[in-house]
Amino acid sequence: MLKILGSVVMVLVFLLSSCKSNTTYVPKPKGFPRIILPKPAYSVITQNHPFEFEMSKFAVMEPDTFALAEPHWVILKYPKLNAIIQLTYKPTYNSLPRLQGIINDAYKLTSKHQVRAYSIDEKIYNAPNGNKATILNLKGDIPSQFQFFTTDTSAHYLRGAIYFKTAQANDSLAPVIDFLKEDCIHLINTLKWKKSKG
Repeated sequence: MLKILGSVVMVLVFLLSSCKSNTTYVPKPKGFPRIILPKPAYSVITQNHPFEFEMSKFAVMEPDTFALAEPHWVILKYPKLNAIIQLTYKPTYNSLPRLQGIINDAYKLTSKHQVRAYSIDEKIYNAPNGNKATILNLKGDIPSQFQFFTTDTSAHYLRGAIYFKTAQANDSLAPVIDFLKEDCIHLINTLKWKKSKG
């Protein structure tokens, strides 16, 4: 009896030891959060600025509170997306040297992202309404993935940049970035300059 019991114990020990795995447990990588985006919907801005355009109904326009902000600098805030589009307006006063200086400043701001951006693609966008804009697509884990500027070359200049207030990787934000890019393109397509008073 003891011999049989000893054999049973040996078999159990063998079975239990053979169940142990030599593989190391590797946790699954975190998945991207599911982002449900609304269908685009727009309305004309009602604030008193030297420009007019259609903005997303899912955004709120607020004055830019940056310390160096100038009149008519605004933020289009997307509370549900944790993102903003910063719009900086500058009058050019029919001065080509002033306009060139403003455009050079825009390129300097974009170049600050070169440390972390692995590519910056630039193209000229011709809007159906006749507006032209320089569009800059930036790739990499950077705070601003899309920027643009447009001007009537005489009185007005407007620059826009998308920013996120989140530490998530840009891969996971790709659908939101594309959504906001479309809003920027719609802004350019519907942009109208108001007659300059000066």
